[in-house]
Amino acid sequence: MKKYSVYILALAALMTGSCQKDKLTPAPATHIPDFKIFDNPERVGNLLNGVYSIAKGGAFLGGKMLVANDVRGEDFTNITSNSVTLNLAWRMTSNGTSQEVLETWSRGYRAINNANVFIDGMTAKGSQVVGEANGKKFIAEAKFIRALSYFYLLQLYARPYWDDNGKKLGLVIYTEGHTSLGDYNRARSTVAETYAQILKDLNEAEAALPAAVAGAPASITHATASAAVALKTRVYLYMGNYPKVIEEANKIVSAAAPFVSPQGYQLNADVTKVFAVDAKSVTKESIFSFPFTSNPGDFPETQTQLGQYFNAEFMMDTTGIGIYSDASWKVDTDARRKFIRKADGTKLYFWNKFSTGSPYTDWVPVIRYAEILLNLAEAKARISGVDAQAVALLNAVRNRSDATVTYTTGSFADGPALLAAIAKEKHIEFIGEGMRGMEITRLGIPFPAKAGGIATVPAASNKYIWPISADELVYNKLCVDNL
Repeated sequence: MKKYSVYILALAALMTGSCQKDKLTPAPATHIPDFKIFDNPERVGNLLNGVYSIAKGGAFLGGKMLVANDVRGEDFTNITSNSVTLNLAWRMTSNGTSQEVLETWSRGYRAINNANVFIDGMTAKGSQVVGEANGKKFIAEAKFIRALSYFYLLQLYARPYWDDNGKKLGLVIYTEGHTSLGDYNRARSTVAETYAQILKDLNEAEAALPAAVAGAPASITHATASAAVALKTRVYLYMGNYPKVIEEANKIVSAAAPFVSPQGYQLNADVTKVFAVDAKSVTKESIFSFPFTSNPGDFPETQTQLGQYFNAEFMMDTTGIGIYSDASWKVDTDARRKFIRKADGTKLYFWNKFSTGSPYTDWVPVIRYAEILLNLAEAKARISGVDAQAVALLNAVRNRSDATVTYTTGSFADGPALLAAIAKEKHIEFIGEGMRGMEITRLGIPFPAKAGGIATVPAASNKYIWPISADELVYNKLCVDNL
């Protein structure tokens, strides 16, 4: 790439902002020359918070990326027909020039480049300023954000790992920062190579990050060793490496119910409290979240907010296609049904998991303990069939919300039956948290047909994933599109 400035000059963006350390909030600051930017610990801390701030932007991991993954699935119906608010993503007709394809790619690579610029600066000077221990920790935090960004981009813009065992084209990988105009042409790595980079970052992050204190705000809003481990369970699951899922999950999940981890992680007794406005997702279930406040610039941009999308732009599908209509998700006894809001005087039902109105300060839950329990349950069932611990882990998540349902090993005729129950539990548990589209592609199942004449999208279809950004193809001559 030679001129596409969204990927470069990121250091300038970092130099012109500082953050409240506890809220990751950029605030205006006097321009600082690049040769002085790593001169004192306060500036270095502000720069690190800037790395988080770019990643949590509403057009990336703080909103729109998650929404796109959910509405590509079958649980929601678009009611605005507005291409700016992901109508094309919902209709499965996004192309290389679609707003969401261009924006998500550019914002994702901006987050990656900001992490790279920060790591370069810390290696060159910053670690000397803050001390060796802090330097290693800060670099590890940036690597965690880089890995998280690459992971999410990979799920939309590349074929799943199961397709040719990771040999299909993945992402363009940069591990060095770009701060000036230059020739940044680079070919796409394979899916397997992209995952290898993600895991390298997470392994190095785990080794250098502090242990988490479950429920402590600083352990939720900043990367910890436990967050790196938790994300690795997801990464290995998406690669189909089930022994490694078990190995990583066993670091933070106890062997038996009630599955309180050595770090203190546990399921919150009431799932609705995990997303309560006053709690702000500060629970012992929250492993990593992006926080927001009502301070200027510290809430998602217009038309990128989770609350706006799921309370106004998209209603729940009630035609029998989405999970809303699944009889096993009990209407009268499952607490997660409380997230459904019926609009006054209408027949419209909305998903109200993120209930704060404008300026939409609900924290975005990126990784919750409930996911790790279900990841471990699936991995155990993949290897051992109807596994007793897998059933117990499934029960922990279901019983938390619906005490009337208790599974036993006798509830399942075989391993596939247990796996189907785990997949459904994850489907219900993470509605609105950006998981559904990624789970569909990971499992290699078709995107279901939707109301309004939207046809099924088979796993072999070129619509199954997004095309590469047309801007990337213009400026990076070595990059090729998905076929």
